[in-house]
Amino acid sequence: MPTIIMTKWPVKLDGSTRGKAMAFLQKLSADDTTPGLHVEPIQQSADSRVRTGRVDQFWRAVMFRLDSDGETHYVIHGVWPHDDAIDVAKRVRLKVNPINGLPQIEATPELAASPDSSNDETPPSPEPDTKATTGDEAPAAVVPDQPRLLALGRTREELVKRLGVPEDVADAAMAAADDDAILELAGQHEGWLGIVLVDLATGDSVQEILEKLEIEVSEPTGNEDADLITSLRQPAAQTQFAFIDDQDELRRVIEAGDFGAWRVFLHPEQRKYVRKTYGGPFRLSGGAGTGKTVVLVHRARALARRDPAARVLMTTFTTNLADGMRDSLAQLDPAIRLAAQLGQPGVHVSGIDAIAAAVNRSAGIHINEAVQTVLGEDRSAVNGRTPGDRWRAVLDTTSTDLPPEIANETFLSAEYALIVLPHRIHTEAEYLRVRRPGRGVALDRAKRVAVWALVAAYRVQNRISGTADFGEAAAIAAAHLELTGDAPADHVLVDEGQDLSPAHWQLLRALVAPGPDDLFIAEDSHQRIYGPRTVLGRYGIKIVGRSQRLTLNYRTTAQNLRYAMTVLEGGEYVDLEEGAEATGYRSARSGPVPVVREAATLGAELDLVAKHTSAWIDAGAAPETIAVLVQDQFQRDRVVSALTERSIPARAVDRERPGSDRIAVMTMHRAKGMEFSRVILTDVGHQSAAEKTRLAAMDETDRADTGLRRRSLVYVAATRARDELVVLQRT
Repeated sequence: MPTIIMTKWPVKLDGSTRGKAMAFLQKLSADDTTPGLHVEPIQQSADSRVRTGRVDQFWRAVMFRLDSDGETHYVIHGVWPHDDAIDVAKRVRLKVNPINGLPQIEATPELAASPDSSNDETPPSPEPDTKATTGDEAPAAVVPDQPRLLALGRTREELVKRLGVPEDVADAAMAAADDDAILELAGQHEGWLGIVLVDLATGDSVQEILEKLEIEVSEPTGNEDADLITSLRQPAAQTQFAFIDDQDELRRVIEAGDFGAWRVFLHPEQRKYVRKTYGGPFRLSGGAGTGKTVVLVHRARALARRDPAARVLMTTFTTNLADGMRDSLAQLDPAIRLAAQLGQPGVHVSGIDAIAAAVNRSAGIHINEAVQTVLGEDRSAVNGRTPGDRWRAVLDTTSTDLPPEIANETFLSAEYALIVLPHRIHTEAEYLRVRRPGRGVALDRAKRVAVWALVAAYRVQNRISGTADFGEAAAIAAAHLELTGDAPADHVLVDEGQDLSPAHWQLLRALVAPGPDDLFIAEDSHQRIYGPRTVLGRYGIKIVGRSQRLTLNYRTTAQNLRYAMTVLEGGEYVDLEEGAEATGYRSARSGPVPVVREAATLGAELDLVAKHTSAWIDAGAAPETIAVLVQDQFQRDRVVSALTERSIPARAVDRERPGSDRIAVMTMHRAKGMEFSRVILTDVGHQSAAEKTRLAAMDETDRADTGLRRRSLVYVAATRARDELVVLQRT
């Protein structure tokens, strides 16, 4: 049975043609001698390995046949109409780059004008007309003093002789005026060549690029087909070429339409973190869109395949994000064993608070000992949730002499989550002695006594209602697992780690015994939009020396990413190891500059939302590819009403998933983990009177931290946009 090697096809196909291509490739992978396939060589072709195959009377597949050690491989280049396929097949060739040992498909120069590009059923979108869609003049281009790569000290010889960049591409790269011009050039080339160009644009040295691509140049064996197969298996080659293991995987790749881009074609850096074994907890950081979740999903599959009996747990902060990871895992491998419950073999995917609730339910009457360990008191129930306004109720019903910067919900909830719960403090005496690292407000003895009185009142109200807050439930679950010695997982993979609380980290540490590949943590402190910052080392998770960062953004255009990064400027962000969070992110895509507009009133803002969304839809954009992201549910409902009144299809999105045929309108918090082609942000920079009053009551440290989370929220929202971004600022 031949092995199928997929590429990212130059021509996209509609549904019916895709089905025919699927049937052709399934038959080819079963028996390439089947007469109906018409697998035939092309006379006078540039590459003797090239073949065409009959998809139907109109469509033909172009591929390369490689034979080595008695096995046949077909590298599928794409599907074209019959005459175009013959023209492509005559001029295209597959070769090993003599400099870097990587495979490349190249064509003779005549090919550029030969295939009928009008047959591409999804042609590239033209550059948006800034004047037509926004009414604004596009900013004048700034002409640099010299081309970008020349300014960085790169030379044509380095590109050609060390990186293996083809000479014509090297000439174009060296002439490119700026980063955007290089990114535009990178977008014209798939696989390792596109990656090299992106890395060059962002200032990476030649040596750094070679190391990231993990290039190993093998000596030619004299068997060109065998050398090509070796080349195709290199990590950098797998960004463009994917060996398909079986027909089920082949079906998934074809039916995905884009040939499962993230599911099949991983960047060498990503693939490294998927397959590597670590001696303990490992942290993978990276900005929005750099593929952290993709790595987690692939790693979960790899761990489950390595040991089918392993108990693999994937978790994150919110239920919506957990649902998204579960869907991605099923798309990657429908045959993966999904465990319905914690502790079962297979991959179990669940939100962290749902995991805490499951542990506490399973404990039965033994939960009482854990409750005593954490709280020093009894609770009639630990899976009933404390109302979110409980601290407000405590302040309203308990007298205190504390100043406003301490006697407020923000300070008290953070003090409870960061100090009281993780240290399992039961009494005032214990609170008076505990260290408070990372807390900006110093508390003398009198203030500690007063704070403890409010904590005690909070616990009394929770005990009366028979509830526990999310932090208490996680801390109790962690204590139960510690007391019983039960670790219900062999591997735990955590997404969005920056949003988890100390009690969550104690629970995660208790869920898996310390050892190789125990905890794999993905996080980005720039995306922390929930709760106070934490330091893992304080909760038994030591990751010093086992931490790496992804820097290449696959989702957001370079222009949108630049805007998002400016939102973070001036903020001091600290990662889970208490180190300064780095930036330096770069994008693999280029697009239009974000449009920033001001609106003096809510009505003016709604008019602008309607103007931009209707212009996009009139230009042919599908409504479901558009999102309007707002600050709160009140604004969300106002936007939906305004769009509906103007006959623009829109729907409010809360816990449910965005539907089809309508613009998604949701809060910026809800949008985390999602992406859309076009995004509008509303109310950016606006603060209500109530918000200003709340901020004024905070101490300086909490006010600064709240400011960081506000910046992070806009950063998260802006990076939901793949192509076009509109930012509406309230004046």
